[in-house]
Amino acid sequence: MRYIRFMPIILLLLPILFSCNKTLTVNAPWEDVTVVYCLLDQNEDTTFIKITKAYLGEGDALQFAAIPDSSNYPDKLEVRLDEFSNGTLIQSYPCDTVTIRNKEKGDSIFYYPDQLMYYTNKAKLNENYTYKLYIKNKKSGKEITSQTELLHNFEVIRPQAIASFPPGKSFEIKWDPSKNGKRYQLLIRFFYQEALKTNTDSLYIKWVDWVVFNNVQPVDVSSTQAFDLFFPGDAFYSVVGASIPKDSLVTRVAYRCSYIFTVAATELNTYMEVTEPSMGLVQERPAFTNIVNGIGLFSARFTKSVDSLVISPITKNELKVNVNTKDLGF
Repeated sequence: MRYIRFMPIILLLLPILFSCNKTLTVNAPWEDVTVVYCLLDQNEDTTFIKITKAYLGEGDALQFAAIPDSSNYPDKLEVRLDEFSNGTLIQSYPCDTVTIRNKEKGDSIFYYPDQLMYYTNKAKLNENYTYKLYIKNKKSGKEITSQTELLHNFEVIRPQAIASFPPGKSFEIKWDPSKNGKRYQLLIRFFYQEALKTNTDSLYIKWVDWVVFNNVQPVDVSSTQAFDLFFPGDAFYSVVGASIPKDSLVTRVAYRCSYIFTVAATELNTYMEVTEPSMGLVQERPAFTNIVNGIGLFSARFTKSVDSLVISPITKNELKVNVNTKDLGF
C-alpha cells in the first residue's frame, strides 16, 4: 500500500516536527507611530488636537496605558493648523500645549485625569476654507499631515417655535442638508422645572435627553433636497417616563425643548462605521485613518441647536395623563 512507503520519511521528520524554539519574540522592533485625533467645529472657540504615540514594552499593555510617558512624546512637537482657499494659503495657526484636568476614570483605559492636548484659540474657522494639519517631530524630523473641509451651516425648517408630541400621531422634523454632511444625529433635550411641594418657590431646572436618531444619511452629500422625517409622538412619553423617577414629594412643570443637531463629515462617518460593533458574522473591521505618516482621524463635525422651543398645550396635558408619565407630578 502507498502509505507504507512514506512511513520511514515520516519517522525521520518526527523529531523536527515536534522540536520547538524556546525563544519567543512577542514584540516587533519599535517604530515611531504617531496617533492623532482632531475634529474641527466652527462653533467652538477652541480647537483641540490629541497627539500621542504608540508604545511597546515587555509586560501588561494595560499597565503601560495608565502611565502618561508611555503614550506622550517627551518633547514638544511643532503643530499648526493651515487655512487654504482654493489651494492658496490664507493663514497659519501655531498650536500650543495645554493640560486638560477633567478626564474621568472609566472614560478609557488610558491615564487620567490629566491629558496633554495641543490647541489653538486663534483660528476663526471658515466653512468655505480647507484646513490642513501639520505636525513635525523636531527631534526625529518626522512630519505628519492631514486635511479636511468643514461642514456648512443649514436651516431647520420644522420645528420653529413650538415643540409638540401629539399622542397617537407623528411629529415632523424637517431640515435642509449641510454641505459636506454625511451623517446626522438629533438629540431632543426636554427641560422641566421641579420643586418640593412644601416649597414651590425653589425651582430646579432639570432635563431629559432623547437621541431620536443618530445615523440619518443622504444618498449624496452634494444633494440639496431637504430631509423630512416623522416620528411617533408616543415615543416622547416613553422616554420621559423611563428617565424621570417617581417622587410623591415633588411637583414638576414642562418648561421648554431644544433640538440639537450634530452632523459628521465623510471621514468621521467612515471612522464611526468601521469602529461600531459588528452585528454580523464577520467581526474583523478594516482599520481607517486619514492621517499621512501616522494613524487616527482629522475631520469635521457641526452642531446646530434650535433652542427655547415652547412646549405645546397638547404635550403639557398629555404628560399629566399618559400611562408613562401620569405619576411624575406634571
